[in-house]
Amino acid sequence: MSPDPDGHVEVEVGEVAHGGHCVARADGRVVFVRHALPGERVRARLTEAAPKARFWRADAVEVLRPSADRVAAPCPAAGPGGCGGCDWQHATLAAQRRLKAHVVAEQLRRLAGLTVAAPAEPATPDETGLGWRTRVRLAVDASGRAGLRVHRSHTVLPLPDCPLAHPALGLADLLGRPWPAGSEVTVVGGDADGSAPTVVVTKDGSSARVSGPARRHEHAAGRTWTVTGSGFWQVHPAASTVLVAAVKQVLAPRPGERILDLYSGVGLFAGSLAAHLGPHGAAVAVEGDRDAVRDARRSLHDVPTVRLVHAPVRRYLTSAAAPDRVDLVVLDPPRSGARAAVCAEVARRRPRAVAYVACDPASLARDTAVLAEHGYALTSLRVLDLFPMTHHVECVAGFEPVAAPAEAVVG
Repeated sequence: MSPDPDGHVEVEVGEVAHGGHCVARADGRVVFVRHALPGERVRARLTEAAPKARFWRADAVEVLRPSADRVAAPCPAAGPGGCGGCDWQHATLAAQRRLKAHVVAEQLRRLAGLTVAAPAEPATPDETGLGWRTRVRLAVDASGRAGLRVHRSHTVLPLPDCPLAHPALGLADLLGRPWPAGSEVTVVGGDADGSAPTVVVTKDGSSARVSGPARRHEHAAGRTWTVTGSGFWQVHPAASTVLVAAVKQVLAPRPGERILDLYSGVGLFAGSLAAHLGPHGAAVAVEGDRDAVRDARRSLHDVPTVRLVHAPVRRYLTSAAAPDRVDLVVLDPPRSGARAAVCAEVARRRPRAVAYVACDPASLARDTAVLAEHGYALTSLRVLDLFPMTHHVECVAGFEPVAAPAEAVVG
């Protein structure tokens, strides 16, 4: 069906795609439709539809045949033309998890040639999908009003509150204040010691803390971690503990073993697993961000078996300082993935197990294919719904070396 003069098209909605939308077809083109669900028939407004584009983008503005999984969004700003922070508020939590599990499986099938299915698990058994976000970055418009951006736009949408924000952030109050025009306001809070949220304002590349502690104390995996106020920490309060448990399950660390923790951040995995290595084991944590390494030193000063290295991961792995052999590897790369060179260096060290923590299923799938080329097979997969209402999903994948065939006996 072709678009009408107002840029609307009526479509049958197909499968979910990576990125928070579903696939439909109109006028011979693929259309990525937001705010729709598989199996629905919708009237959609085209939002990006260049005549020669390979695909179009659209918002479902009217649902003609709803899915049984459709619910009323808890936030009125979550619909077409609204806030870009959420993708799936119009679906039940169970449906959201099915969609995320499907995306992970499809990326592994398409990019790694694997047929793998794993259900998406909630962060906690009583997960409601709301009130979990302990970090929010607000944009400020030209009049000094704070809000969140419209999807794929620089337009700032002023809001009274956000239902995903952790109550400790006090976001409604911050959204009601005036801020420097054109700035960004980062709010971090929700830590277990009850500190006031840390608020940092950034404008023209310069940042200033305007309230709250300069360092925060987070509790995860049985330890307390000191993190620079605006430094990286998992956004969901339960995420760090859940991820450590998943990585530990993959690696099953033994006394005396050596771990290489790559893209180690504040040392969460190296510090949490060190106790299982005993006094004769060792962990090397490699991180390129200087502030994160400083935080790791503060948090792990009492763990002598962890060595912290400030260096880009790829450069470190090809240097003389890197160990030639290790027993275990943790990979927790950025959204772009570890990529071929790092995967090859990991495989060259022949660890008995690799735990890969992935925040992007496409990057995980690409790196899975590379690891397979170097003799490492995907042996386990957990899909963790640590970001309810959004399309984001975290995976913990386990890899082990493929057994080499027995050498032929000549005689």
